[in-house]
Amino acid sequence: MPKRNGRVKGEGAAIGGGSFGGECASKVPGSLPRVANETSGGTDPGAEPKGGDEVTDQPADGFDPLTDFEKTTFTHVGKTRDIYRKGSGPAVIVMAEIPGITPKVARFARHVVDIGCTAIMPVLFGTPGRPGFKGSRPDVPYVVSSIGPACVSKEFAALARGRTAPVTNWLRALAAHEFEVCGGKGVGAVGMCFTGGFALGMMVDEHVLAPVLSQPSLPIGPSAKKKADLHLSPEDLARVKQRIEQDDVCVLGVRFTGDKLSPPERFASLRRELGDGFIGVEI
Repeated sequence: MPKRNGRVKGEGAAIGGGSFGGECASKVPGSLPRVANETSGGTDPGAEPKGGDEVTDQPADGFDPLTDFEKTTFTHVGKTRDIYRKGSGPAVIVMAEIPGITPKVARFARHVVDIGCTAIMPVLFGTPGRPGFKGSRPDVPYVVSSIGPACVSKEFAALARGRTAPVTNWLRALAAHEFEVCGGKGVGAVGMCFTGGFALGMMVDEHVLAPVLSQPSLPIGPSAKKKADLHLSPEDLARVKQRIEQDDVCVLGVRFTGDKLSPPERFASLRRELGDGFIGVEI
């Protein structure tokens, strides 16, 4: 990778570069496969955390009451959402995929806490703590009840090309707020599948230093243009590029190679548009 000022471009502000939050930052890259596997129902034998910090008294498959999280709210331009938060240290915004904050998403948030960060889970859809599966089968009625409204909501703009989802403005404000509360050198953002691209849009805000895109799936659609689209307005994409160049930050993306909802064309666009500012992990 090219070097600037004597170091590899992006190493100072990447989520694993050490500038984001010391011990917290140094351990996050090893968790990336766990993000993809845990929240998507896959397995990764090497993904379990080492040491004595893992929470073991939380249900793996049943309803998770999230009692170890603090429930608060955040309001921006008249829109109020519930927030589940836990831990101390630099903030990491964890945005759940469809159908919502499942026990597996909450477990990932606890991993974030274990490595020295504050996990912030905004409720964007679904019932917090409710699993997306009944036994080994997807809870289809629940998933449909979440994805239906989300797909048609103006806030998410799930079908739109060349447009940043309006909800991203709320998430940027949340990131700025959590930076003031938690301190550190910046805020991390992890988006998963439906919310994967939101982390990229949040990068427009100067406080977001460590965006992680796990299987970004928006915009939805079979056309070649939609598969390659980044779900960003031209203005926001220009700002992301500017931050990569001027602020020495980079974007981390992860996807399954066979994932049709997160097509390879989207990663190709990220590589083309962001150059060395994008690190793609495909497993």
